[in-house]
Amino acid sequence: MPENNKPQQVKKLDLAVKSALWLGSLKSQAKAGSQKGSQPKIQRGQLGQLGMIKHPKGQLVDVLVAKGRIVSVVPAGSLDVQAAKEVDARGLLLLPSLTDVHTHLREPGQEYKEDIASGLGAAAQGGFSNLMCMANTRPVNDTASVTEFMLEQARKSWPHGPRLFPIGALTKGLHGQELASMSDLKDAGCRAFSNDGRPVESTELLRRAMEYCQDLGRVVIDHCEDPWLAPAAGVNEGAVSSRLGLAGQPDIAEAIQAARDVLLAEYLGAPIHLAHISCEKSVAVIRAAKARGVDVTAETCPHYLTLTEDEVAGYSAQAKVNPPLRPRADVEALLDALSDGTIDMLATDHAPHAAHEKEVEFDAAPCGISGLDTALSTTWELVRAGKLPFDAFLRAWTTAPCQRFGLPLNSFAPGDPADFLLFDQDAPWVVGPQTMKSKSKNTPLLGRTLRGRVVAHFLAGKSVLDIEPTGA
Repeated sequence: MPENNKPQQVKKLDLAVKSALWLGSLKSQAKAGSQKGSQPKIQRGQLGQLGMIKHPKGQLVDVLVAKGRIVSVVPAGSLDVQAAKEVDARGLLLLPSLTDVHTHLREPGQEYKEDIASGLGAAAQGGFSNLMCMANTRPVNDTASVTEFMLEQARKSWPHGPRLFPIGALTKGLHGQELASMSDLKDAGCRAFSNDGRPVESTELLRRAMEYCQDLGRVVIDHCEDPWLAPAAGVNEGAVSSRLGLAGQPDIAEAIQAARDVLLAEYLGAPIHLAHISCEKSVAVIRAAKARGVDVTAETCPHYLTLTEDEVAGYSAQAKVNPPLRPRADVEALLDALSDGTIDMLATDHAPHAAHEKEVEFDAAPCGISGLDTALSTTWELVRAGKLPFDAFLRAWTTAPCQRFGLPLNSFAPGDPADFLLFDQDAPWVVGPQTMKSKSKNTPLLGRTLRGRVVAHFLAGKSVLDIEPTGA
């Protein structure tokens, strides 16, 4: 506050969000200085220092935006602002927009499950600014023309975002026999490469792929699953699978492949990213690799932190996912690993399927859970319950994925993209067809009441969502 006790006036603002709840100190904001379009370099955990939940009551702040970028975040009422648009955010939590590095948007080829427009709509409501989508489309995203089509569909349907970043196929047709034309895919806009749900059996082929990706400045994302140990079984091998008489997949199917990948990355000095880690054995592999300095990052998903194999009881195909839901001990190990940084980030692995595809016998149903609509609410509940530190929550949904894959990041420093959301922490909502924006509603959470709802969402300072708070 100026010495004369009069608020300082700031002019030429496009947007002012007033009296939002911020859970930490403003003193840790990074100094502005990046060029337009570039991102400030932020060390792991730096953004989290802004919002440590040591101050659960937080403070009220105003967010000032001009030309799509953060001007400043200041104590509420300390500046006399006159903006083209003003938003009263009293009672709402301020969060940076989230990033999801693992989704399936199904277009082209399976638009009856999801298309790019509906998937980005679910992302907007779910609080996501950046989405990376897998290559298992029809046709597979193994040519530049498919990548360009996907990006054009995103631009047409959501011109102001959420932003789409395709993941190119690692091998042609995802068949694991011949490398795709990765240079062309990169030039077309692919941000990473993966064989998605089909693990690369040939270690020699994976080696070449990692070397080429390193030369291109890209990272290989691997689905860790030994292809011979009950592939895509959809249920963990253990007490539940035995009781139900189902062929289960053991946790070592994932850990064996994770061990191969990190050893290869260590040998080559190349980066590797491990998708949807689900078990304690894989955590041990990753933790040991990081201790040796291997350039490995890993993600897990909200359903592996909040659900267990017990969801499959009654042969519920809604809970059939690959890798499968695990026992409680694995859930606890993953929470610890996410909290201490062994697991770097969260991803939804949003895998939409039509109702008729899940309404069959368990063995015949496809694996996958639709997660964009529910991810923020379910992971915020972990923060609320004290199971996940707030700094780890922010790192996992913002800094870590953006840094690894070079995506736009808002750390609320001056000059950052004005990508943020207002979150009603206590708003109850029932998961169902009327509340989910995704075309497909395949989730074991159907009918359950969650707390926490995105009320407003701004990307580059433009509103992409405006919902009346249901918990007011």
